[in-house]
Amino acid sequence: MNRVDALPRSPFVEVAGAARAGIDDVSQSARSSRALGAILIDAGRLSVADAESILRFQRQHGKRFGEAAIELGLLSREDIRFALARQFDYPCLPPGDTALDRKMVAAFRPDAAIVEQLRGLRSQLMLRWFDADADGKSLAIVSPARGDGRSFIAANLAIVFSQLGERTLLIDANLRTPVQHALFRTGKGPGLSAVLAGRAGHEAIVRIPSLRGLSVLPAGALPPNPQELLGRSRFNELLRSASRHHDVVLIDTPAAERCADALTIAARAGGALLIARKDRSALAGVKALTLDLQTVCHVVGSALNDVRA
Repeated sequence: MNRVDALPRSPFVEVAGAARAGIDDVSQSARSSRALGAILIDAGRLSVADAESILRFQRQHGKRFGEAAIELGLLSREDIRFALARQFDYPCLPPGDTALDRKMVAAFRPDAAIVEQLRGLRSQLMLRWFDADADGKSLAIVSPARGDGRSFIAANLAIVFSQLGERTLLIDANLRTPVQHALFRTGKGPGLSAVLAGRAGHEAIVRIPSLRGLSVLPAGALPPNPQELLGRSRFNELLRSASRHHDVVLIDTPAAERCADALTIAARAGGALLIARKDRSALAGVKALTLDLQTVCHVVGSALNDVRA
């Protein structure tokens, strides 16, 4: 299996990542039509008078805008990261934002080491499954047991795909113990269960305004017959339609050891990413799930969570 190593208290495995974003990455002549100062003034994080003070200090000492602002104590590193994200059209949220749950680390801390690992996993998936010339558009995120970090990875992967500019849809197909509605705070509208029952259509898909390009289809009301709903032709039709309108479709699933839903979902998606957790997932269960998945879909790869760096 392919491995992805995690940092302490992180559910990821070690993969190649992209370069960190920071004040040292960008000069005043950054590749953008808007200066950092203008972005911060518009966002209410910097006054015009303070911006002028920073510019004077910058010219006198030959420093970059961000370096000068921090040295003067007028801006924090978080302010500079926020402005850089806006300048390079890279959507992320400030620390105090309440639009998403704080577990959405890819949205709140795009320069964190674990997010670099997510980007590395994203790169592998782009090469192995979401290739522009390939048919694969849907990928089930599966794991043997609850607590493996499956939903956390699915949610944060969806964010980093959308940050890449991919039109991304995250479907919460865990019709037993769903969590994506809480992580993305989508409210109590109709969800996947209503779509599969024929009581709702694409209006059940929720756009995430703070993360351009990302949409979520929450699970919705918990049905008494999740296995039967997922086995209906409407699920196939939904995935075909989603693939026409999105570049990436990620599907969160229930724990495979608790029900057969995950295999049904993986078979419909055509591909699966297997998640296991160090010192938690039983090797026999992981092997059995791998063999079962290989009979119904392509196992694109696997991630081993909670590996200490």
